[in-house]
Amino acid sequence: MASHIGKLPVAIPAGVEVTIDGQNFTAKGPKGSDSYIIPEGISAAVEGNEVVLTPADDLRPTRAKHGLARAIVASLVKGVHEGYAKTLQIVGTGYRATLKGKSIEFALGYSHTITVDPAEGIEFEVPNANTVIVKGIDKQAVGQAAANIRMLRAPEPYKGKGIKYADERILRKAGKAGK
Repeated sequence: MASHIGKLPVAIPAGVEVTIDGQNFTAKGPKGSDSYIIPEGISAAVEGNEVVLTPADDLRPTRAKHGLARAIVASLVKGVHEGYAKTLQIVGTGYRATLKGKSIEFALGYSHTITVDPAEGIEFEVPNANTVIVKGIDKQAVGQAAANIRMLRAPEPYKGKGIKYADERILRKAGKAGK
């Protein structure tokens, strides 16, 4: 029995260069370069224009790492080729975001503004005062940066005010029933 995800080869798109040095996997593409250390018990090889990962044995922990390693390698290749982006929407009267250099300044109904600096490899875009786009080549870092911004003012269930992902649906609650 092999990992369903792990046994699938990872296609290398045109313009992406892949290097495998022992357990160190590196991908270079138009958006930049990124590397990943493949876990012990998993070996990687380039066959044609695909990366194939094979487990050393059929033990359960190795099978789990096999699928994980393949998924991370695939996201790394996609990241250096296309990049990743997460869009956040700001909902609420007076809530807004402004780009100050590379950082974003948020006015979220608190008595002060909040400034968020981008982590390494992360870039912010503010197309309008109510939309923030987080971009980068590392899927995990983009998701974490977006989650950190959302945490500043998570959407509340009564009016839906706060920062939400563009594709997120807020579960709304009914307010108190008046007399």
